[in-house]
Amino acid sequence: QSSADIGIGAASNYIEERLNELSVGREDFVSVERVRYKVGGSGTRLEREVWLPNIIATIKGSNADDDRVIVMLAHYDSRTENNNDSTSFAPGANDNGSGVAALMESATILSQNRLPITVKVMFLSGEEHGLLGAARMAQVARQENWNVIAVINNDMISNSQSSETDNRNNTKLRVFSENTPFVETEQEAKERDYNSSQNDSPSRQLARYIKETGERYTPNLEIKLIYRIDRFGRGGDHTPFCKEGFTAVRVCEYYENYDRTHAITQTIDGREFGDVIEGVDFEYLRKNSIVNLATVMNMAFAPAVPQNVFTDASDLSNYSKISWQAPAIGVKPARYYLLIRETDKSQWEKKIFVEGQSVVVPYSKDNYFFAVQSVSETGNESVAVFSRGKR
Repeated sequence: QSSADIGIGAASNYIEERLNELSVGREDFVSVERVRYKVGGSGTRLEREVWLPNIIATIKGSNADDDRVIVMLAHYDSRTENNNDSTSFAPGANDNGSGVAALMESATILSQNRLPITVKVMFLSGEEHGLLGAARMAQVARQENWNVIAVINNDMISNSQSSETDNRNNTKLRVFSENTPFVETEQEAKERDYNSSQNDSPSRQLARYIKETGERYTPNLEIKLIYRIDRFGRGGDHTPFCKEGFTAVRVCEYYENYDRTHAITQTIDGREFGDVIEGVDFEYLRKNSIVNLATVMNMAFAPAVPQNVFTDASDLSNYSKISWQAPAIGVKPARYYLLIRETDKSQWEKKIFVEGQSVVVPYSKDNYFFAVQSVSETGNESVAVFSRGKR
């Protein structure tokens, strides 16, 4: 960590210096913090105890009456196949230089265009050894009662060619989201069963929001929702946030190249290994960075989500009444959208404009799911809130 040129120490210094440059002249709302934490030792994936740094940029929102926080994540550590190899050259151009680049560009733009609510841009260490930096920050967020409305983890977002099958495509992007929340209570489990809402966790709603918003602002890109928290045998920094009860997802490239991931740079029988810059598709990275920025800005300019969203299940009818309350914080919504989809569909299919706080529609509650979004005067929508049946 002591080198000025290589390793995680040099990387953390570089990130901190770049972020400090963004805060010049904006010290009243842009701040940079180095959060150090101790990990490792007996019984862990690290053989010795070490101190690692997370670098956090906070871009404070302009509305003092709105304490909502959006969190963007990218880890900046890398590794070889050997978990405890701390000396070999281990470039991480895609895993996860790509996520770092997307967040640095986002921080640059967000620092110049102040939003109504706070955005925390987190560059995390220790991901490759057990999501350590993310676990630390998720604990801090919970202990300090941050009002986090979304956590977006960017990890490996620039590779567009698969190993083995040689698929090449830079027009698809994956978003992973949890099914049943880690922190679901017994009562919440009963409500989920009653509503058949196994596909409507808060993280799943955020994933749908990223798809709708990202595709709206990013030409030639299809966002694919993956209905699992992460890939088999792998993990990501969004998971510790999910485990603390926050709404969190992972953004990830569609195709993976396993010859590059966690590999020492070398060529064997004409086959190239190592996560080097030549494996980065910069046009793909550009598009995926737009998805991030569009999502964050649309969410930040939207009102808070509606409260107490319910479908009246007290009687038998082929009409459905959905009602809700305005959010308690921030600017009040100018209007709302009622979202509708059939029970066998994964994406919302219809949006109906509503001015009040209830609506009756000719769609049977037995055949459809409903949700509600808050909408601003300028048309920015909140994440959808699933409508639960209420007898």
